[in-house]
Amino acid sequence: MPLDAMNDISDEALLVLFANGDKAAARALTLRLTPRVMAHAYRLLGIHADAEDVAQEAMLRLWRIAPDWRQGEAQVSTWLYRVVANLCADRWRRPRGVALEAIAEPEDGTASAADQMLERARANALQGALDRLPMRQRQAVVLRHIEGLPNPEIAQIMAISARAVESLTARGKRALSADLAGKRDELGYSDG
Repeated sequence: MPLDAMNDISDEALLVLFANGDKAAARALTLRLTPRVMAHAYRLLGIHADAEDVAQEAMLRLWRIAPDWRQGEAQVSTWLYRVVANLCADRWRRPRGVALEAIAEPEDGTASAADQMLERARANALQGALDRLPMRQRQAVVLRHIEGLPNPEIAQIMAISARAVESLTARGKRALSADLAGKRDELGYSDG
């Protein structure tokens, strides 16, 4: 049966047909009532997404009440408009979100461009100074002070005694300090 064949059937009759399992009646009633319900909800709320939610909920309530519908007590559209009005009132009573302007700007965890440049300069200076160390001293210093390994583990890695590790790291640190001493101000390190 084409949907336009149901144009002359009342809302109440379509609802009763739906309650008795007629899917075509449900489609016809949905096509007839949803635009009116949506428009009414939008006029009350002024927010399209909220109006869609209210219209959907109102139609769901209509389908749930269909089997218990008491004919002759109220028009379907009247009942539906009352449900929409109540749902809209409930939405207005709910706490509203915060205005976008009232939300603080999120903290940017990244360093400023100047700080990033300074960190890069420090890393480059350290790498340059490490490159100028003898290989064994460089390896001991890197394993101890950059990788954070304990001396006994470094001794195993380098196949030397723990005492030799201490000696290599101490000499390496002194050489690094001497190499970088003239660059303290340039790299943003001050004594004050």
